[in-house]
Amino acid sequence: MLRGRVRIEGGWGGLTIPRFSGFERLVHWLLAFSFVVLALTGLNALYGAQIVLPLIGPDAFAAVRSWSRLVHNNAAFPFMFALALAGLLWLRHSLPHWRDVVWLAMGGGLLVRRWRPAAWKFNAGQKILFWALMLGGLSLSLTGLALLFPWTAPLSKTFALLNGLGLRLPANLTPVEEMQLASAWHTAAALALTCLVVVHIYLRTYGIQGAFSAMGTGEVDVNWARQHHSLWAERENKRMEDASATGSDAARMAPAE
Repeated sequence: MLRGRVRIEGGWGGLTIPRFSGFERLVHWLLAFSFVVLALTGLNALYGAQIVLPLIGPDAFAAVRSWSRLVHNNAAFPFMFALALAGLLWLRHSLPHWRDVVWLAMGGGLLVRRWRPAAWKFNAGQKILFWALMLGGLSLSLTGLALLFPWTAPLSKTFALLNGLGLRLPANLTPVEEMQLASAWHTAAALALTCLVVVHIYLRTYGIQGAFSAMGTGEVDVNWARQHHSLWAERENKRMEDASATGSDAARMAPAE
């Protein structure tokens, strides 16, 4: 609200740089759509009786609730599959780097115009999002499986292992207590991730001009890349110049549409 939309300060550059492959975009959209389905159906389970029921009546709501539960349970599996693929694809780009500290200290260049902290392919904000999704998604997956297959949550065993690190977690939970704890943790993690994803969607669609094309077409404007990921853009430009000098078409700038 304070900064407004983050525009490309140098204007559209007229050239684009390949950023994500078709497979990477497929994994991203599978993860995104499955999460949105899980979020909507999960929110219906939490708040449907207060919001949806008065609008459509008890009979229609009963049908919606039944289908919502079925869809939620089945959407969990493509979500877990996409989450695992995303972890494998982008782990190497999401490891901590000393430049992340500088990026965070400068507010990512979002708070003050003309501040452009240097970043590689993923900046510190994207790395935080990655790890939040990986850890939060893992929590959702494990607790979700425990809820799908009741009385199988190994929380007591997990807590016993963690207590070896000096923690003092309850390691003698009854099966009912394990299910209650799994449900509470699943709900808390889901709500937190949903809020984070809403912010991510806003930034990558309207909040940051030119950002959507990274996962839309797989290419980004050269000036956008220099503004938000200068180190990565410099490396990619050099790579494409070297490839062009040798006559290779494998990595060449494409005219912007």
